[in-house]
Amino acid sequence: MAGLVIRPRARILHGHDWVYSSEVLKVFGNPVDGDVISIKDGRDKLLGTAIYNSKSQIVARRYSRRRQDLDLDFFVRRITQAIEWRVNAGCDPTLSRIVWSEADGLPGVVADRYGDVIVLQTLTLGMDQRKDLIVQALAQLPGVATIIERNDAPIRSAEGMELVTSVLFGQDPGDREITLRGIRFGANFLHGQKTGLYLDQADNYAAVARLAQGKRVLDCFSNQGGFALACALNGAAAVTAVESGAESARRLRENTDRNGVTVQTLEADVFEILKDAERAGSQYDLIILDPPSFTKARAKIKDAIRGYHELHLRAARLLAPHGLLATFSCSHHVSAEEFESTVASGLGDARRSARVLARLGQATDHPVVLHLPETHYLKGLIVQLMPGR
Repeated sequence: MAGLVIRPRARILHGHDWVYSSEVLKVFGNPVDGDVISIKDGRDKLLGTAIYNSKSQIVARRYSRRRQDLDLDFFVRRITQAIEWRVNAGCDPTLSRIVWSEADGLPGVVADRYGDVIVLQTLTLGMDQRKDLIVQALAQLPGVATIIERNDAPIRSAEGMELVTSVLFGQDPGDREITLRGIRFGANFLHGQKTGLYLDQADNYAAVARLAQGKRVLDCFSNQGGFALACALNGAAAVTAVESGAESARRLRENTDRNGVTVQTLEADVFEILKDAERAGSQYDLIILDPPSFTKARAKIKDAIRGYHELHLRAARLLAPHGLLATFSCSHHVSAEEFESTVASGLGDARRSARVLARLGQATDHPVVLHLPETHYLKGLIVQLMPGR
């Protein structure tokens, strides 16, 4: 088997599963992109089996600590293990992320299940080349009628792959209604956002909505309205949702009607809305900030920090006395410590002091692996302004 010899002090020697190009001491056996390769240290000790791609900055992604072929039995076993873990953790295996990449030992494979529909992403070349085997394994699950690939994520370009969406198994189910934590959403798996819904925020919708009763709520970057709808359903006095994307704003309005609640929808840039609200002297009792990732690269982290700082500065100025701020970052390059520090800096520059009510994260079906900090991408805070400050 072809493979890599890695340099001393490479992160894989400390438990990580990735090998960066800068960590390779030697390539042997002439591996081809997408191949299964072995990873060895300088003493010829096997560190595991990985998928290889010389076009990616991450040239190897380990999926086993021993020699392991990528055959149908392997995929059936890993997918079964992933689902069993979620069932034991209390997740609904028919409405959850049933496979989450490295967190389930399948680097680059993401599978979300919505009843009889599975939406699949294969974001690494090695797994994309074995997509037929993955589909065969998923199709064996009870009750699965359709498997759709949403391989239109820009990250595929970094692996040298085309962007594509298609039906891999069964028929396109068209528009569906999904009930998630008591909220009704419309979903189109082939043409809608992401894999259908943002399942990672499902638990946080309820956590924030519990604080919304009787309050004036501003939901920024609302997307299809998860937080706004949860707050309205839980008795908020007034809810305003801001979303800049025309398609998402349309779905937000449809979801508002679907749930029988009143939400004022503003199709506009969040930063401009915050500026206008400050000039108008508007105040809110609860503001929710759930922006898209501000950076996809470590090199641009300073720009992301500046963006987060301005966002929290402007939001803090709109909070009423004792006001609540629920804020999130899905940029995995921004650590929890960096995120909290930036929130504190923004509030401080707005001359506001706040106490932490809760620290939040991604839903249980998006598990975090201790030795893979990249799996912990969603960070959230709920803070409350301190009296007289």
